[in-house]
Amino acid sequence: QVQLVESGGGLVQAGGSLRLSCAASGRTFGTYAMAWFRQAPGKGREFVAAINWSGGSTHYADSVKGRFTISRDNAKNTVYLQMNSLNSEDTAVYYCAADIPPYSEYGVHEGDYEYWGQGTQVTVSA
Repeated sequence: QVQLVESGGGLVQAGGSLRLSCAASGRTFGTYAMAWFRQAPGKGREFVAAINWSGGSTHYADSVKGRFTISRDNAKNTVYLQMNSLNSEDTAVYYCAADIPPYSEYGVHEGDYEYWGQGTQVTVSA
């Protein structure tokens, strides 16, 4: 069982940066793949970034590649999402997710993750 709590969201101007954090409970955090998803108003939840258990492998959605960086600190049971060059299309509720993938280093679909945080709002103003 893993409990996830996101923080770091807020209001930022276009072109600015934010760093989201996701703190996880449990002693086995280091065995979980972690991911960030987001949901904009009126849209479905979409994949943003994923990282494997060690942090040695990452994957990004094309829309954020080169602007966002996912990382983790297993000693602190925390995963991060550094977001740079933000624009209005990045406005959404951001969720972190965790699971132990059975066949790969991480998943990119909602159904690949069993544990979810409550979300944190990111609003980018023009």
